[in-house]
Amino acid sequence: MAVRQLLGRGLQLSRALLLRFTAKPGAAYGWGRPGPAAGWGRGERAGRAPGLGAEARGFGLGLPERYRFFRQSVAGLAARLQRQFMVRARGGAGPCGRAVFLAFGLGLGFIEEKQAESRRAASACQEIQAIFTQKNKPVPVPLDMRCWQGFRLEDYLIGQSLGKGCSAAVYEATLLTLPQYLEKTKSTRLLPGRGPDVIPHGEDEQAAGAPAFPLAIKMMWNISAGSSSEAILSKMSQELVPASRVALAGEYGAVAYRKSKGGPKQLAPHPNIIRVFRAFTSSVPLLPGALDDYPDVLPPRLHPKGLGHGRTLFLVMKNYPCTLRQYLHMSTPSPHLATVMTLQLLEGVDHLVQQGIAHRDLKSDNILVELDADGCPWLVISDFGCCLADENIGLQLPFPSWYVDRGGNGSLMAPEVSTAYPGPRAVIDYSKADAWAVGTIAYEIFGLTNPFYGQGSTYLESRSYQEAQLPALPESVPLDMRRLVRALLQREASKRPSARVAANVLHLNLWGGDILAFKNLKLDKMISWLLQQSAAALLTDRLTEKTCMETKLKTLFLANLECEALYQAALLLCSWRAAP
Repeated sequence: MAVRQLLGRGLQLSRALLLRFTAKPGAAYGWGRPGPAAGWGRGERAGRAPGLGAEARGFGLGLPERYRFFRQSVAGLAARLQRQFMVRARGGAGPCGRAVFLAFGLGLGFIEEKQAESRRAASACQEIQAIFTQKNKPVPVPLDMRCWQGFRLEDYLIGQSLGKGCSAAVYEATLLTLPQYLEKTKSTRLLPGRGPDVIPHGEDEQAAGAPAFPLAIKMMWNISAGSSSEAILSKMSQELVPASRVALAGEYGAVAYRKSKGGPKQLAPHPNIIRVFRAFTSSVPLLPGALDDYPDVLPPRLHPKGLGHGRTLFLVMKNYPCTLRQYLHMSTPSPHLATVMTLQLLEGVDHLVQQGIAHRDLKSDNILVELDADGCPWLVISDFGCCLADENIGLQLPFPSWYVDRGGNGSLMAPEVSTAYPGPRAVIDYSKADAWAVGTIAYEIFGLTNPFYGQGSTYLESRSYQEAQLPALPESVPLDMRRLVRALLQREASKRPSARVAANVLHLNLWGGDILAFKNLKLDKMISWLLQQSAAALLTDRLTEKTCMETKLKTLFLANLECEALYQAALLLCSWRAAP
């Protein structure tokens, strides 16, 4: 029945087009008026069209009645189309002309049906996306910060160092407004308002039921930004890209900074990207380990040989237990879990690309990990100090000279970036650079050494490596995952899948099931699968207090649903599975 409707629709459309472009103006064939063949008589609908030969009328003999009726109807309409056009054009035509017009009608029918199918699929994807966009909630702001707290360094109790990088040090912290810390402040005679309170590691756990430090404070090292708040915010603006809407509400000059034209973009929240709750400038304090870990960047009042300025930028974020590098040092995820972890990175990178931002410093040290109730890791991209987030240029960076900053980690710099050569019209496209970096990090997630780190025969350089030199992932890694990593590490960015398509490949690999049979890959079937996934995700979210990792990923997938990108991923995955 579907084929019959398809052919009938195509023939009707082709007939209407031919009538419009071949009919002559006049009493019987005026524009906007149907000609003699516009309406089908009762006998014609039964296959007895005038002028139809005996051979055509008997074409369907021996077939069931419904097929005979269909074939005769098609033959009758083909004859009409042939007469309507060819009689006027040449004065007549043979059976070959009839076949041409029948093929023309069939082609139009297929085109129209495909367009209608695409419209239905796109509409369904938009409706699903609208539903799950509202459920894709970012990391909540701590309760104590919702009452306009935490805009001064003196509001925090600072613990031990969590780590340091090339431009900042990070410390665990909590707000002094928590009752147990207010009591501790009184007992130790620490006075809020005279500087950040610093306590030894472990004292916060002495009181029964006292929580661990829920926050982390990142203190930037200020060597060249000056000591004014405006200069600091301008110089370190990239660090503020993931800041929340109210993060700078307590800082002088923040309104002018936010409204300045041509400044960095403000990143919309995403579960796989760090969120900065508070950002402010303050005097540099002497924190635990400062004299041993970073004495040269301290101001002279704290260290005689220090080169730093007296004020700097502080960022307040959620405290995550460890980085991805630390997690992989302690744990070895299963192939399935490693696939899910890689998928999380691709979801975060896709969000950046959609916002017109390139991270440019992706590495396992800049990815934070939080474990859920089941011990499954949730990955969060952090440290945006090297990002490209310019409102004016987006992801297309002009590269007129070597003085242009191309990003942070040179070892994990995509080939199109590392091999770029400056010139008057040179431009570096970062739209797939972070996805390439995810492909390199996948080696670490699956238990191998990153091939673009280290030395020796296994060490590769992004400038000169060949794809055949890439080491093979273990056989325990799913075949589709191995092929995806290879695809992400292709040297030519045009051949590399985008982060969205790569993420869709993993979603389909994990949960696609039977829709990936190449012969049965149809948009309508894919939409039915999407509706099933949507219902399951909504039901699971309502029945459980804490959403599991896979449900969160499905919610992310459905909130970023694009019909075209999903179909591209399905075709890519089917082509891999069809290959020998």
